Amino acid sequence: MRFVIVGYGRVGSRTARILSDEGHEAIVVDNDPDRVERAENDGFETVHGDGADEDVLVDAGIDTADAIGAFSPDLNVNFAACMVGEHHGCRTVLRIDEDYREDIYERYAADVDEIIYPERLGAAGAKTAMLGGDFNVVADLATNLQLTVLEITDGSPAVGKRISELELPAGARIYAHGRERESLTIPLPGTELASGDEVAIITETDRADDVRSALLPASA
Repeated sequence: MRFVIVGYGRVGSRTARILSDEGHEAIVVDNDPDRVERAENDGFETVHGDGADEDVLVDAGIDTADAIGAFSPDLNVNFAACMVGEHHGCRTVLRIDEDYREDIYERYAADVDEIIYPERLGAAGAKTAMLGGDFNVVADLATNLQLTVLEITDGSPAVGKRISELELPAGARIYAHGRERESLTIPLPGTELASGDEVAIITETDRADDVRSALLPASA
């Protein structure tokens, strides 16, 4: 797959490297010459310019990209980049700092596919380390995990089953569920799946096909 990464700071650089390690193509956009040089030294194709500028994103191949990750420290740049991505049919992932007010979050969340909070992830790692856990192990495992959203359609073996009754591959988890045309929320074990529902799943990358077999019709 092909991805545009806006911002080559800690979040953007780490994301780009993981995508590249998994065989995907990542193109980096940044207006900082030093970060552009660093991305080039790391082996990435780059475009030097403002991530909020559609012409810059077009130069980065936004019209053929599968998704855009807007990870710069500037929320306005990130949002503008996501809106350009949406216009060109991309999945949009927006970085937002956790100290923004809830109403700011809600305003942006309605217009993008996903929002990430780097501070929240960092805090989870710090807590794990302070309690004696090895967060580096979790971070390494994360590179082998895949997040995906699937629609439950007519003929799916999951229709009529409760979340707790699904036979998924070992380690696969449904972490969100939504009825047709409704937002995804944390599912309850007794939630019964129906045609048109969507489920968000985390699984090991090499078990993704097994997850699809468990949730999609045999002909899918």
